[in-house]
Amino acid sequence: MRKKYPRTYHLPWSSGKTADDKVLKNTSHFHGEEVIVTEKMDGENTTIYQDYIHARSIDSKDHPSRHWVKMLQANIGYQIPEKWRICGENLFATHSIHYSSLQSYFCVFSIWNEKNECLSWDETVEWCALLQLQTVPVLYQGIYDEDKIQSCYTKTSLYGGEQEGYVVRKASSFHYDNFKNSVAKFVRKNHVQTDEHWMNKSITPNGIV
Repeated sequence: MRKKYPRTYHLPWSSGKTADDKVLKNTSHFHGEEVIVTEKMDGENTTIYQDYIHARSIDSKDHPSRHWVKMLQANIGYQIPEKWRICGENLFATHSIHYSSLQSYFCVFSIWNEKNECLSWDETVEWCALLQLQTVPVLYQGIYDEDKIQSCYTKTSLYGGEQEGYVVRKASSFHYDNFKNSVAKFVRKNHVQTDEHWMNKSITPNGIV
């Protein structure tokens, strides 16, 4: 049941998309649906299981920036149901954006059960409360409305520093195979990608309160 997190398609108006990115042709599958819009965090996509942890690559190697989240897994792993997984951003190390006031170095954006189904947002929040985990910041919750969603880009992160963008997901549960039609992202124009990969540089921890 170890799964690589799917590639998230860009929304049609995402200004930071590149020639290599996948882009939705339209957003009709969101129309009439309740959605959750969360801040897109500039961290490392990380998946936690009952007995394992990995970054986007399932066989990801050890790195000092991953030690904090590994300790987190060691503390909560026994509480995660068998064959479930928790996906979120490992925000310990600064990548392109430095956050000055994080509430946690790990922010959850989805939880998946043994049927490879993403839990509804309400269930995700309940599980995060049970496990004492922080979710990514919610910017909007309601029926899909492009004007309200586009206004979620405010340039400033709720955690200090710049805002990279936002992610839209259906509030309801959905299967892994339907990810493309359930999650999409907006990335700001000219989001700075570090010239030297952040893992090869000295670690600058993000700020935490």
